[in-house]
Amino acid sequence: MRLVMNEPVEGMDRPYAKRWWALLVLCLSLLIIVMANTALTVAAPDMTEDLGLSSADLQWVIDGYTVPYAALMLLLGAIGDKYSRRGALVLGLVVFGGGAIAGSLVGSSTGVIAARAVMGVGAALIMPATLSLLAATFPRAERAKAIVLWTATAGLAIAAGPLVAGALLERHGWSSTFLINVPIAALAIVGALVLVPPSRAAHHNRIDYVGGLLSVVWIGSLVFMIIEGPHFGWGVKAVTAAVVAGAGLVLFVLWELRHPRPVIDVRRFGNRRFAGSNLAVALFFLAVFGAFYYLTQHLQFVLGYDALDTGVRMLPLAGAVFVGSALTGYLTPRVGMKFTVTAGMVGGTAALALLTRVDASSAYGDLVLPLVMLGLAIGLALSPCTDAIMGAFPEAELGVGGAVNDTSLELGGSLGIAILGSVLASSYSSHLADATAGSKLPAGALTTAQDSVGAGYAVARGIGDKARALGEQAAQSANAEQAAQLKAQAGQLASGARQMADAVGSSFSDAVAHTSLVGAVILGVGTVLVAVLLPRKARTEGEAETGSRSDDVAEGEQGGPPGAEAAEDGDVRADERADDRADDRADERAEGPGGEPSGTAAPRAAVS
Repeated sequence: MRLVMNEPVEGMDRPYAKRWWALLVLCLSLLIIVMANTALTVAAPDMTEDLGLSSADLQWVIDGYTVPYAALMLLLGAIGDKYSRRGALVLGLVVFGGGAIAGSLVGSSTGVIAARAVMGVGAALIMPATLSLLAATFPRAERAKAIVLWTATAGLAIAAGPLVAGALLERHGWSSTFLINVPIAALAIVGALVLVPPSRAAHHNRIDYVGGLLSVVWIGSLVFMIIEGPHFGWGVKAVTAAVVAGAGLVLFVLWELRHPRPVIDVRRFGNRRFAGSNLAVALFFLAVFGAFYYLTQHLQFVLGYDALDTGVRMLPLAGAVFVGSALTGYLTPRVGMKFTVTAGMVGGTAALALLTRVDASSAYGDLVLPLVMLGLAIGLALSPCTDAIMGAFPEAELGVGGAVNDTSLELGGSLGIAILGSVLASSYSSHLADATAGSKLPAGALTTAQDSVGAGYAVARGIGDKARALGEQAAQSANAEQAAQLKAQAGQLASGARQMADAVGSSFSDAVAHTSLVGAVILGVGTVLVAVLLPRKARTEGEAETGSRSDDVAEGEQGGPPGAEAAEDGDVRADERADDRADDRADERAEGPGGEPSGTAAPRAAVS
């Protein structure tokens, strides 16, 4: 019995028998790379205390993962398509696991940031490979169902990260949140070799490395700007990154338009279905990651839950993602992708609107309904969008298709934390200044408290500690008059500590409500744009089932003036066929004497 699966999926004459087991491996791989981000938000306080991290250090410990992850996906997805998608997955898991081991062993902020960057490189290999292998392994009739499970896994990972990290932090240090990735990565590597069939594009020309490198430059610079500017001010670094990102994007688009086989055909973004799907993915993760960022802080600091309890209380979101994803399998074939995605985005907007009611008296019960609604919205919208994005790419570019989907996701998440995080910080600082106006709080203490909700409670605890110290001095004083004075001062400080804690809690709650309003407006406007972009329900049963067109068969088109989109997409398919014929001729010329006869060359067998 073979231990390693060596038969390429492209060479199989029937659907791969163990494809659902292979999907389990792909979902497991996806789980750890999403959890790597959400788990760290819970481990951050312990890490800050142990390593003495500054606020800038902590920000880059979190985001050092994001920059290489987002920047490299497009290029690495194309490389996986050409050489080996399974190979990219396995290599990514090895790199990711190695970075996790290094992160658990280092003892400095620089070391942790470097380890997180290595994990980000591994994630950039893994993420597009999971989607491209899914699309290559499953027949089109089953692909939408497989993507539903893939999407549900991403939703589960968002909530599972804090839960797992919280459980580990009960008895272990922050390094355990790195090490938990290692056995999961090892299991996924074994599963990939045993259960996932090798795959690569049967026909693929040389990689457009210039376009790939330009994509790395502009996406990496854009993400760096998104992180640097809102958190550390629009200084030289942020402005330089913005200029590089803008120039890099222009050069990238111009190069891709002129290249005969670009790393991605940017003309695809002129297709309403493709553009609308990418916009929906980016906007959803802007809202989800932004909301996750401030809700976990609200649960921990304002409501006083520890890391484990916070993770448990985020589970309604994960469960609702599963339900929403399952509903897409029923709704999309019947009412069409446009209705399902728009309904999901309306639900997400409503969930954020409900969070505008949060105030100082709000309890966890007030957050449950918005969390459930947000999870349902993710499930309803994300699966059909991912299916549509993947369906827009031919077999030779499935890795690139996965990378485009995942880049939209990651850019949206980065924007969510940057934009909504900045709104949250500004609103909290303003509300706290108003709440403490007229108090005798020292200016330096107020400035410290305005930095973050955690710092605010730390200031309140510091005042309380001084009150207790004075109380102890009063108890030990032999002078009755001095003891009375000390006791009075202690009482004033204790009252000030309570007032400070109340001010911090109410100010952050008000900031959550204000930030949720901003998020709801952004997602609401985005919902209108997506509803306009997405075409109406597919006319053919095949399109309604899969939410995407066949790579090879011209199916009925949707929306717009009659025949307009069909003509547009017919042109795209004609261009692709013309490109393929040109590539065939180029390959035949390259064979030279002794090669296969012109016009009869069969695609080389794909290998792992």
